Amino acid sequence: MKRLAIVTTIYRYLSHAQHIGDRFLVGYPRNGRWHRPNMKVVSLYVDQKPEGDQSEARAREFGFKVYPTIAETLRCGGDRLAVDAVLSIVEHGDYPRNALGQVLYPRHEFFRQCVEVFEKDGCAVPVYNDKHLSYSFEKARWMVDQSRRLKFPLLAGSSLPVTWRLPEIELPLGCEIQDALMVGVGGSDAMDYHALEAMQCMIERRKGGETGVRAVQMIQGEAVWKAGQEGRWSKRLLTAALSRSDTPQGFTVKDGRTQDLVAGGELPKLVRNPAAYFIEHNDGLKTTLLMLTGAVQDFNFAASVTGLGIQSTQFLLTPVPNVTYSACLVSKIEEMIETGRAPYPAERTLIVSGILESCLTSKLQGQKRLETPYLAVRYKAPARSRPAR
Repeated sequence: MKRLAIVTTIYRYLSHAQHIGDRFLVGYPRNGRWHRPNMKVVSLYVDQKPEGDQSEARAREFGFKVYPTIAETLRCGGDRLAVDAVLSIVEHGDYPRNALGQVLYPRHEFFRQCVEVFEKDGCAVPVYNDKHLSYSFEKARWMVDQSRRLKFPLLAGSSLPVTWRLPEIELPLGCEIQDALMVGVGGSDAMDYHALEAMQCMIERRKGGETGVRAVQMIQGEAVWKAGQEGRWSKRLLTAALSRSDTPQGFTVKDGRTQDLVAGGELPKLVRNPAAYFIEHNDGLKTTLLMLTGAVQDFNFAASVTGLGIQSTQFLLTPVPNVTYSACLVSKIEEMIETGRAPYPAERTLIVSGILESCLTSKLQGQKRLETPYLAVRYKAPARSRPAR
């Protein structure tokens, strides 16, 4: 049985640590059955213990110990690495924000402490890093570099790339994507990360794979609608993406009528603060994320693909408290621990972390176009994009 260490910021109801950690403690639904991983949580580190903390109660119930430091957690109180994998879940908690509006979660700092244990003890184990690698691209790149240097599997990111898709589509590996657009909702820098990552798991399947990003620009407010009128983002793709939504707002909520939010001119009425993230890739592909909080309440994607026309889908987010889409993510974490190979490359999370930081920098610098030669991240997509089925 594999032994797991969890290092996290907080462990309470509906935190990411609770969603992920509890599934290793009690099991989760997988492929229409109840699945119990052949793994045991043996140690836990919690950085903060706010009201509602569950860490000590979970430790008593399931027979593991909460340690005061990350090093002790990985060594289970001894003098050598004593676990077979580490789950680093650094999301939620009381942390400051920087000038870009990013929460300064100590993901890099937690990871660095794990690497220090690996180096001192002369061995390394698989690591799962929840969501962003870091708010800083440089720190994120260091994290990926260390996994390559010490040769341990690194899986990172969130549940959107692996949740169910409605409809269940997978772009062919090596396809030619002419244009792509993602619709997201919620605030920065949490929900725009989700949207960018969901779009990335689709577009990375294009011919030549991911080649890096040469420039980005983030705009807000009325400039977003003007950009649509000027053709900077595709109304056809936006209509296709929104057609996959189960949660259109406006008239639909008031009296049940269906509506074309784009052609009907409802978007400016529903979305108080729209944002557009324009991304120029090194191979010439241009992609757009539209954050349209108020228009819908889900995440939807559309792309124009040579030979296939417009392809579109919704990334399904099931309701709380069960949040079964996180079980889809746990299955991928479990796969990495069992096989010693990450089911998809950490470079996906690396480039998305860098795109987000760069877009927020563009906004801070007056919404100007920002060249990003440092985002020269190249990688190939896995043979299958691996969504839930």
